[in-house]
Amino acid sequence: MIIREWRGRAFPSSADAYPTHFRNHVVPELQALTGFIGAHLSRRTLDDRIEFVVLTRWKDMDAIRGFAGDMVGKAVVEPGAVAALIEFDDFVEHYEVVEEI
Repeated sequence: MIIREWRGRAFPSSADAYPTHFRNHVVPELQALTGFIGAHLSRRTLDDRIEFVVLTRWKDMDAIRGFAGDMVGKAVVEPGAVAALIEFDDFVEHYEVVEEI
């Protein structure tokens, strides 16, 4: 299993916009993909902004290629996410799960 990590940031005054976009648009799209296992959306407060981290779980790198294309390290950021965030990572990190409890 592979974990794909991506981060984005929003102002506190508009911090509800990204979770709404994630729930209504991103989740249904991900659930339709072969090899997608699940996702976590988490947040934390950083001084004057809210940081979101999205961890998606995938069967393997081939499944991620089905989502992201050949440039698997490049973030897939929809226009709705761009509108909801003040900044976001252009690239993602991938981690192979060694042990799951």
